[in-house]
Amino acid sequence: MNFKSLPQLLDYFKEESTCIEYYEQIRWQGEPTCPHCEADKPYRTTRGFKCSNNECYKKFTVKVGTIFHNSKIPLRIWFASIFLATTHKKGISSVQLALDLGITQKSAWFVLHRIREMLKDKSPRMLGDTKTVEVDEAYIGGKEGNKHLNKKRSYKNKDLTNEGKVFTPKKTVVGIIERNGKVVLKHVPNAELKNMGEFISKHVPKGSTIYSDEAPVYNHLKRHYTHDSVKHALNIYVEGTVHTNTIENFWSVLKRGLYGVYHQVSDKYLERYLDEYSARFNTRHLSSNDRFVKFLNDSESALSYKELTAIN
Repeated sequence: MNFKSLPQLLDYFKEESTCIEYYEQIRWQGEPTCPHCEADKPYRTTRGFKCSNNECYKKFTVKVGTIFHNSKIPLRIWFASIFLATTHKKGISSVQLALDLGITQKSAWFVLHRIREMLKDKSPRMLGDTKTVEVDEAYIGGKEGNKHLNKKRSYKNKDLTNEGKVFTPKKTVVGIIERNGKVVLKHVPNAELKNMGEFISKHVPKGSTIYSDEAPVYNHLKRHYTHDSVKHALNIYVEGTVHTNTIENFWSVLKRGLYGVYHQVSDKYLERYLDEYSARFNTRHLSSNDRFVKFLNDSESALSYKELTAIN
């Protein structure tokens, strides 16, 4: 099948049995494996499978151990949700998904977070082995100048607002992007060296070429990398091959999505939204169908509602 649009996908997956058969082929390639003990050659039953291992002997379906586990939502709706969430460049809100697919907003919210669990990069690789990388930080949150006076930071006490509540600064996100390659993102407490340096060294091998802006936090890069910076403060944005336009372009998509589609994202869930945006960007060269199949292959990521909403 080659699903180029949502109507094509829904026309094919009219029956739940068709969805199950399709997903069994995606997950097991015709060789079912017990998700409990990993034994092969289970018995097929009227409702799924039964493990052939006498020490296990548990019943299961193709949904067990995946993002679809214990979900009463039909796979047809799940597949449509995955297709929409991975093809909309700036994402889709739970309110809009609920309206489009005829489910409740609460269900749509949980579905989208399970999809984000699926979109996590399971085996991240180092960036910059053969390419130039750019590094930059972005700040997510409302502009101070747009806030009501009582919500602004107090001049008397920088830790409080004018109404006496704890002041919440913008969220800091650091990003590393390969030119014509992939991006990795991380929500960090602040743009200090201990946070930025550790993240960069984890994802970029020593000796790579890194370009950044003139922020002092990047001065240490010259120790282990070929590093150069562009001076934005002097309105210089490109000097030959030295620029950060690639990561700046990505930030524009991320911010327009977060502000325009989701409006507000809490610290607790920001990392999950970053997984969503980086996964879509990193598969931008794939067709809608290939992206859909790729992410279904990565769907063995169980996440319960209790785990998702647990207080950190």
